[in-house]
Amino acid sequence: MTKLIDLSHTIEDGLITYKGLPAPIICDYWSREFSQQYYEEGTSFQIGKIEMVSNTGTYIDCPFHRYEDGKDLSEVALENFAEIEGLVVRVPYTKALSIDETHFQNYDLKDKAVLVHTSWDQHWNTEKYYENYPFLTEKAAQYLKDQGAKLVGIDSHNIDDTSGQTRPVHSILLGADILIVEHLCNLQSLPDTGFLFSAVPPKVKGMGSFPVRAMAKVF
Repeated sequence: MTKLIDLSHTIEDGLITYKGLPAPIICDYWSREFSQQYYEEGTSFQIGKIEMVSNTGTYIDCPFHRYEDGKDLSEVALENFAEIEGLVVRVPYTKALSIDETHFQNYDLKDKAVLVHTSWDQHWNTEKYYENYPFLTEKAAQYLKDQGAKLVGIDSHNIDDTSGQTRPVHSILLGADILIVEHLCNLQSLPDTGFLFSAVPPKVKGMGSFPVRAMAKVF
């Protein structure tokens, strides 16, 4: 028996994911009432409309997000998005906000989707979520790269420390074609190993980030 576990936040009208970026606008393009004029009585359809920046909700970063010549959403192979052998590394935010390479040194990281469980998602959609959150250090990113991680995710506001102007974790991981998933949730429901991770975006040309329905298939 296998089961699927949802690791994504819900995107809704007005949701703030990242302060300074606009919230999504979600509305009807065709309401059911409007559509009734085109169909027989009792038949109606809704066609929705959404306006949003790509970094909304739980989203994935591809190399193009950081590098002009990096692969965009349409160019990354499906096997880099879907059914990747998963590993959860648990670093509670109550014990550490700065997550360094020592937190990963006792794990086999090669070809894994490494998901960092900090429990920061409990502050989602509150003022606390945006500041003093857990993040990876530059040395942690270099170690993940050197050990051959395939994807790195975190249940926090950003995988980088945004208090300054550098973004070494994005630069190192995306520069090595290691995808990043931010704003995960519900990682406490996963075992440490024994699952496959998926975070598949639409096949969009010219974009480096997009919301995903992140999930784990647990065996």
